[in-house]
Amino acid sequence: MVQNNILNEIFGILIIISALLVAFSKEKLEDEYISKIRLESLVWAVYVNYGILLFAFIFIFDFSFLWVMIFNMFTVLLFFVLRFNWQISKLEKSAGYEE
Repeated sequence: MVQNNILNEIFGILIIISALLVAFSKEKLEDEYISKIRLESLVWAVYVNYGILLFAFIFIFDFSFLWVMIFNMFTVLLFFVLRFNWQISKLEKSAGYEE
């Protein structure tokens, strides 16, 4: 038996669930173009995430690599949310929908 602080697991679960809710909740005006942006952002996030992972496989070793793998669990959703919101804000600016 190993004693462990359960706080790490709770934080990990909360981060994943909240990022999933933020990433895949519907927009106010959801149409095919928003779906296309969502898909392109997800594909882009996976490419960037695995590019960083390949870099880590080549250049990072030992215990530092473990930290890279731990953060790698969250970065796909983080990259997706950042790029999707950036693309949506560009779309809103070009369409004149700024708040």
